[in-house]
Amino acid sequence: PADFICPITTEVMSDPVMAADGHSYERKQIERWLATKSTSPMTGEALQHTHTFPNHALRGRIREW
Repeated sequence: PADFICPITTEVMSDPVMAADGHSYERKQIERWLATKSTSPMTGEALQHTHTFPNHALRGRIREW
């Protein structure tokens, strides 16, 4: 499913986290992105904050798949 794919890597995520833009990303990739940028990889707009939060529900769905 498309929502299992990280928009940065275009691969299935194993450790999905949610960013301030409401999108989920692979943890290592979004952390690398946010180390140098404060914009959304999806929209290019400024993020309100650069914190990420584990997306447990998505991770569970990916593991079941």
